[in-house]
Amino acid sequence: MNEDLAALHARIDRTNELLQRMLAEVAKTPSTHAIFVDAGYLYAAAGRLVAGTEDRRAFDLDAEGLIDALIDRARTIFADSRLLRVYWYDGARRRIHTAEQQSIAELPDVKVRLGNLNANNQQKGVDSLIRSDLESLARHRAISDAALLGGDEDLVSAVEAAQGYGARVHLWGIEAPEGRNQAEPLLWEVDSQRTLDLDFFKPYVSRRTAPPYEPATGRPAREDVRFVGAQIAAKWLAARGRDTLMELLPGHPYLPGSVDQDLLVEAEGLLQYSLRGQADLRRALRDGFWDHLQAQY
Repeated sequence: MNEDLAALHARIDRTNELLQRMLAEVAKTPSTHAIFVDAGYLYAAAGRLVAGTEDRRAFDLDAEGLIDALIDRARTIFADSRLLRVYWYDGARRRIHTAEQQSIAELPDVKVRLGNLNANNQQKGVDSLIRSDLESLARHRAISDAALLGGDEDLVSAVEAAQGYGARVHLWGIEAPEGRNQAEPLLWEVDSQRTLDLDFFKPYVSRRTAPPYEPATGRPAREDVRFVGAQIAAKWLAARGRDTLMELLPGHPYLPGSVDQDLLVEAEGLLQYSLRGQADLRRALRDGFWDHLQAQY
C-alpha cells in the first residue's frame, strides 16, 4: 500500500514538474496580435463619417497612413504583444486587384485578401475569408489577440471560431453620425469593444472637390471619350500588368462583361457624365481602350 502511495506521489510530482516547464515556456513566448480590416465596412463608415457619403468614388482614402495609425493604436492597446500583420479584406471583380488594392498589398506587414464583387458592387465571400484566417491563426496559436474592424453580423461565426481556440477578439468600430453601424449580435460576442472617432479618421479621408476631367459642354465629344478610354488602358497596364491585359487581346473587339463594366464605371467617373444608353460614346470608349492596348503589343 505504501509503495502504491509513493508511486502515486512520484507521478504527481512529475506531472507538476512538466506543468511548471510548460508555464515557463509560455511565459517566455511573447503574445502576438493581428488586425483584421473589413474594407467594405471601413470605406462605408469612414466615408459617411468624414465625407458624408459611402460612395468610394466621392472621396480619397490614405490607406497607408490609416494602416500605420491602426498599427500604432494596436501597439498602445496590446503593449506587451508583437504584431503579426494587418489583414485587409476587400472585394474586386474576378478577384483582380485594383490599382489601390495593389498599392495596399505592397505595404509592409499587410496581407490583402480579395472576395468577389457582384453586379451591384456588393462584396461576396469576404466574411468567409475573415473566418478562415481568424480560425486558422487561433487554432495554430499564431495570435493571442485579434483586433477586428468590421460590423457585419455574419462575422459572429468568425469571432466564435477564434474564441473556441483561445484567442481574444476585440471589435473596433467607426463612429456613426447617427444610430449604429455594427450589428448587435456581433457586439455581444466579442471580448471588448472600441470606437474610433471622427478625429482619428479626419487625416486619412478627404472628399474629392473636383473631377480629374470635366467636359466643356454637357455631352462629351466622341474624341474626348476615346481619349479617356486610352487613359484608362494606360492606367490599367501600369496597375494590373501586361500579362493580365494581354489575355484580353484574343477577344477583340469584345471585352468580358466584368471588364467592360469596370471600364464604363471608371470612364463615367472621369467624364462626370453617364454613358448609359449612349451606344456611340461607349463604342468610342472601347475604341480608345483597344487602340492604346494594341499599340503596346
